[in-house]
Amino acid sequence: MIEFIAANLAPIMFAALVFFLLCGYPVAFALAANGLLFGLVGIELDLLPPALFQALPERIFGIMANDTLLAIPFFTFMGLILERSGMAEDLLDTIGQLFGPMRGGLAYAVIFVGALLAATTGVVAASVISMGLISLPIMLRYGYDRRLATGVIAASGTLAQIIPPSLVLIVMADQLGRSVGDMYAGALVPGLILSSLYAGYVLLVTLVFPKAAPALPPEARSLRGMELASRVLFSLIPPLVLIFLVLGTIFLGIATPTEGGAMGASGALILALVKRKLDVSLLRQAMDTTAKLSAFVIFILIGSSVFGLTFRGVNGDLWVEHLLTSVPGGETGFLIVVNVMVFLLAFFLDFFELAFIVVPLLAPVAEKMGIDLIWFGVLLSVNMQTSFMHPPFGFALFFLRSVAPVHDYIDKVTGKLTGKITTGQIYWGAVPFVCIQIVMVALVLMFPGMVTHFLDRGPKLDPAAVEEQLQIEIPNYGNTNPFGPGSNPQDLFSTPPADEAETKAD
Repeated sequence: MIEFIAANLAPIMFAALVFFLLCGYPVAFALAANGLLFGLVGIELDLLPPALFQALPERIFGIMANDTLLAIPFFTFMGLILERSGMAEDLLDTIGQLFGPMRGGLAYAVIFVGALLAATTGVVAASVISMGLISLPIMLRYGYDRRLATGVIAASGTLAQIIPPSLVLIVMADQLGRSVGDMYAGALVPGLILSSLYAGYVLLVTLVFPKAAPALPPEARSLRGMELASRVLFSLIPPLVLIFLVLGTIFLGIATPTEGGAMGASGALILALVKRKLDVSLLRQAMDTTAKLSAFVIFILIGSSVFGLTFRGVNGDLWVEHLLTSVPGGETGFLIVVNVMVFLLAFFLDFFELAFIVVPLLAPVAEKMGIDLIWFGVLLSVNMQTSFMHPPFGFALFFLRSVAPVHDYIDKVTGKLTGKITTGQIYWGAVPFVCIQIVMVALVLMFPGMVTHFLDRGPKLDPAAVEEQLQIEIPNYGNTNPFGPGSNPQDLFSTPPADEAETKAD
């Protein structure tokens, strides 16, 4: 028995982690407890040196000193301030009036505003709750199908996961050891294409089932002509300026993601001040939620570091590599298996759990296979987006359930009795959009250029060619002294004697 445990400690450790997670044990503590427990077992079985855990303090301090992770509280704070300052409400009201005359106009408005909020807030909860509170009552008032209404709100809110400045992409870049700016640039086009696919689905529904998404009646369209145009312009300029302030400076190389997040948070405060919504209560709520989310991420990252230290110590990374490289089909087989596995795990785990547990195990294997890690990270991010939409554990569905009516109510505008939203309607409404996200995963797999085309890779140099060129320009450079015979290179960096310095001065 001891021999079996010693030979299979890595798979036993992984299975124990899955067991603890399925039991509902907190992720950060499940990771850390498994790392410590199996580390002690490995030391007892002489598989690990007792000094292994001496590396933990340095790892934890390394996490706390990681400048990239500073972008998480900045973007979270920015999103919360914008959500509570009424920007989402103004956008939905104005864009809803703009698209109102066409069938499915409110659904198109929700998708458009969802993409715009994603590019300004980067927080899924803020987007889903805002649009659920504002647009869902209007959709129900004018006869929208409940499944379509809830599905489009939940799906549009999850665009904040893939459209920069997404918190998801920041964590993914950190776990893959790649630039956040490159991850943002790679994810921009897939995010916009996904938004277009959502709109295409709404168009299909309106063609097949016209009554599922009717146009707004004339009495509900209060804005027309120049008044509507001026409202649209006034509502769009602030978020567009903020998008350029955040994403434009990052893409142009003027600011790092952390600096861009700081400018975005400052811009959100200014917008809230201009709208006269900035007060002590708003600041306290935003700072409290930001602190909780940041602590949540850091604790999971610390737990994953403890788990990863022990898991690699018992050659768990080699076990995973052997497991995945032995999949038939080479690189294609690896990508298919990984995406199927991530899709299935997303039924039970949210994005942060997947990012901190699964991605560190997959990234080394992908890099050894020659797979571009930026493209790989965007591919996994699109796949993990389904974790927010999966019935029954999708967080976007929980967020929407928290603001959707649970009882029949009297509409305050029409005075008519409006039916409640059931949990089953929310779940069934999410299914078509989960299928669209799977289609998007397939598109990224088939057309990697949509991710890699806009990345600035810089000049690519072949080390062998550089060495050959050096040999041509400096023959036998390895056996000669380029500073002249009998000279010492260190003399170039030493201070000359005082008399020699005076002679040179003279």
